Amino acid sequence: MRNNIRPDARSLPMPVPYVGGILSGQGMMVSAFFGIAAADALQNVVVECEVIGEFEITKEATLVIAQGVRVFWDNTNRSITLTATANFQVGICTVAALSADTTVRVWLNRVPVAGA
Repeated sequence: MRNNIRPDARSLPMPVPYVGGILSGQGMMVSAFFGIAAADALQNVVVECEVIGEFEITKEATLVIAQGVRVFWDNTNRSITLTATANFQVGICTVAALSADTTVRVWLNRVPVAGA
């Protein structure tokens, strides 16, 4: 089909919104899109971001997250949280995270909705 631009749609190019840029493997939010940067990039540079899959993402310090719960992106602190208010749902926790863990495994599975 000629009009199928990205058959697998696993990644999308997005401009880095953060002062200081982003490192490969870090999460980033651009409007309603959330993705994991595939490379290091400076602010406003377009970087390919994975938008589907399972990733280890920085989480809120000391937070305990159970397997199977919805997780949200805190764009101010650039980390996963359980707080829905003022944050964006990005997926579901695939492996429980303890308070001492600095990351959590997340299955990115839907377009973020504020407070959903």
